[in-house]
Amino acid sequence: MKIGIVGLGLIGGSLGLDFRQRGHEVWGVTRRTTTCEAAIAGGAVDHASTELQTLKATDIVFLCTPIHLIEAIALELIPHLSPTTVLTDVGSVKGAIVDTLSAHWPNFVGGHPMAGKSEVGIAVAETGLFAQRAYVITPTEQTPPPAVALLTELAESLQAQVFSCSPAVHDRAVAWISHLPVMVSSSLIQACLSEPDDAVRQLAQQFASSGFRDTSRVGGGHPELGLMMARYNREEVLRSLQAYQDALQQLTERIQGAEWEAVAEILSTNYAARPDFIQSAPAPDTATS
Repeated sequence: MKIGIVGLGLIGGSLGLDFRQRGHEVWGVTRRTTTCEAAIAGGAVDHASTELQTLKATDIVFLCTPIHLIEAIALELIPHLSPTTVLTDVGSVKGAIVDTLSAHWPNFVGGHPMAGKSEVGIAVAETGLFAQRAYVITPTEQTPPPAVALLTELAESLQAQVFSCSPAVHDRAVAWISHLPVMVSSSLIQACLSEPDDAVRQLAQQFASSGFRDTSRVGGGHPELGLMMARYNREEVLRSLQAYQDALQQLTERIQGAEWEAVAEILSTNYAARPDFIQSAPAPDTATS
C-alpha cells in the first residue's frame, strides 16, 4: 500500500517508521528540505518532498500537521488526490476538523492516535510509539465504511487499541483526560511562579521532586499543543475547567472548615477511582496536537 504523510514530525515520522516496517511504501511531505533528508536518512519514509502533488498516487494520506494548518493543507492537497484516496488526520480535536474536511472530501475519516512525547520533530520519531495506546476513529453517518475499515486496519497493525465514537463524544472525553490536565498542570506552574518572595520560589524549585514533575509534566509541554486544545475544543475545555473549579472549591471549603472526615472521604474516593483511568499502558508525555 502507498501511504502519504503530510508533516514529518514526531507523529508523522513515527507512523512512517511503523508503516515501512510493515511493508508499506511511505511518501512524506514537509515544509523543509532538511526534514525531508532527515526523514529519508532515518528510515521514516521511502520518498520525501516539499510538494503535495507527489502524493497523488497514494491510497491513504495522514495529515500530521498542527490543527490550525489542517484545513488549508487539505484544500491544497485535495485537487491532487484520486477520488478513492482516504484522507485522515491525527489531531486531538475532532468536531471542527471532521465537519470541515468531510464537506471538502467525502472520503475523510477523523483519527486521533493518543501517543506522544514532550519533544517534537523528526529526530525524536520512534518505532512502536502507538503500540498499546488508544487510537480513536471518529466516523459520521456519512463516512464511507471502506474508508473506516482501511484506517481501522492500519491502526490495528500498529498494535494500537482502536476505539470508534462520534467526533462530539471524542472531544468531550479527551477534554477530561487530556485537555483539562494540560490546563490544570499549566495553572500549577503559573501558581508557583506567583510566589512573590524570590528566595522562597528558588528554594521550591530546588525542592521539586517526583510529585511536582508528575503533576507539571503536561503543562510544561510544547505551548502550541495546549493552545490548540483550548482554541479548537473551547466549549468542552471550559466545561471541564468549570467542573474542576467546582471540585477545587469544594475541597477548599472542607479544609477551611476543618472538615477532616469530608476531606478524607474525597481523598478516599479519588484513591479508589484512579485505577479506572490508568488501566492501559502508561500515559504518553503529552497529547498530540
